[in-house]
Amino acid sequence: MSILTNPVTVSVIVLCVLCLLKLNVMMSMLVACVVGGLVGGIPMVAEEGDSIMSLLTSGFSGNAQTALAYVLLGTFATVIATTGLADILAKKVSRVAGGKPLVILGILVVCATLSQNLIPVHIAYIPILVPPLLAVMNKMKLDRRAAACAIAWGHKAPYIAIPFGFGLIFQGIIADNLTENGMPVTVADVAKINWVLALAMFVGLLIALFISYRKPREYKMVEADTSASAEVSEKLEYRHYVTLVAIVIVIVAQVMTEDLALSALVGLVVMFVFGAVKWNQIDDQIAGGINIMGMIAFVMLIAGGYANVIKATGGVNQLVEAAIGAMNGSKIIAATVITLIGLLVTMGIGTSFGTVPVLAVLYVPLCQQIGFSPTATILLMSAAAALGDAGSPASDTTLGPTSGLNADGQHDHIWDTCVPTFLHYNIPLMLAAIVVAQFV
Repeated sequence: MSILTNPVTVSVIVLCVLCLLKLNVMMSMLVACVVGGLVGGIPMVAEEGDSIMSLLTSGFSGNAQTALAYVLLGTFATVIATTGLADILAKKVSRVAGGKPLVILGILVVCATLSQNLIPVHIAYIPILVPPLLAVMNKMKLDRRAAACAIAWGHKAPYIAIPFGFGLIFQGIIADNLTENGMPVTVADVAKINWVLALAMFVGLLIALFISYRKPREYKMVEADTSASAEVSEKLEYRHYVTLVAIVIVIVAQVMTEDLALSALVGLVVMFVFGAVKWNQIDDQIAGGINIMGMIAFVMLIAGGYANVIKATGGVNQLVEAAIGAMNGSKIIAATVITLIGLLVTMGIGTSFGTVPVLAVLYVPLCQQIGFSPTATILLMSAAAALGDAGSPASDTTLGPTSGLNADGQHDHIWDTCVPTFLHYNIPLMLAAIVVAQFV
């Protein structure tokens, strides 16, 4: 079996092409899964034994807990947004930002970081915080590409390195999928090395802020849509205090259990029981959570099934053996190829979370055969999953900043968000992973 006709190769190529053609991610994965299964000799319908769809659905369980955590965390974020606590915080921040560019950029970094880890509201804060700052940023001639890089760093680097909130989900996915593919590791193992990637991205952030986009940039004084911020009252009420308590409880529960699904559930129970939202609004909150995170949850389920089908084709071992022969045992070449494949796949899918189960099937045996340690494998796997997410047009890491910075129609999604974040984060991620993997 040649590399080009290998079911893994064919399936990944189909997946990337369909995603780049902007077919829905979930549909792309399903089609790629079926194609890979057929090329690998697995029947669509089987009277005896496994079929492609039975293998697909049986693989859902591998990511079921992660999918549940996504839905519950999305619901928690929806409830926080409904109480208005995040809005109050965002409005206060926008008012005290001042006229110093670095102060504004620093606030954007801090708020973005908190939204992914300690106060997991995802990108819900952006329409409240960013549009009111645009007029101030225009007067200072602050290049919005720098602001896009600041927000994107806060959305991505902390969850790569810090096992809280979305970080606990991401690092849990890395640990679970490496373990399932024959390399037992824990979330603690992931956290011990992934700081290298966050540091590399921080270097990229400094380059963006102090070199690439340091010069003034002219913007027209166009009135932005700040209605979301204008409607916010800054008075703290009972529901806000309950929300603050729930957030603290979620953080404590994460530390004690390392289970984000359980932590989010506990937080929701506190908010529902003590009336942070009305009892008759609970259905709406859950629907809102599914609306925010439901697609990602389903992508995670299908990714687990996709990995199960790819394993069953038997093409992984052949591909690994062929790849090793082509690499001549070189760890430098292997690390480069691994990160490039991750870049291609993640750019198509648009989510580093959903990429992990797909890549782990191939990467774990490949890294083991090449001689990479578990620590180096974690580093390469994390980088490969994260690569592309920062520059993908379909990623929340880029869609979020654009939604706020383009409130007055002067910020282009591709050239002002995607290209800057791609250049300043993906290049440092690749270099850090390739180089450090040789020594750990």
